[in-house]
Amino acid sequence: MPSEVKEVLSKTKPYAFATASASGMPNVVPVGMLIPKDDETLWLVDNYLNKTLANVKENPHASIYVWNPECPNSYQIKCSVAVENSGKDYEDAVAFAHSKKETFPAKNLLKLKVEEIYYVTPGPNAGKKI
Repeated sequence: MPSEVKEVLSKTKPYAFATASASGMPNVVPVGMLIPKDDETLWLVDNYLNKTLANVKENPHASIYVWNPECPNSYQIKCSVAVENSGKDYEDAVAFAHSKKETFPAKNLLKLKVEEIYYVTPGPNAGKKI
């Protein structure tokens, strides 16, 4: 991820997280616990994802929309998704969630692998792949 995308990620909350079922029924939800891990990986802590979790189990692809009025551009990040509910990374995600609020259930860790990023800011770059 380029630094300008990371900057918008750091200033955006909540994030619009979109998935689709295997049959193509779309779903979009606001999420707050999105953790950038490196240039290609984001973690999403699943506290209350029901349809979203079902969707990524059927169709392991998702999209995140990030926008902040302080930043010059907004982006769509397309990802592949893996779900974990055990192991060190999952335990680290649970610890992160509980550091925010002890009662968060932190049911799963969704590991998002960044596949493509697009500009969505109106103008000449709208829809162009970074």
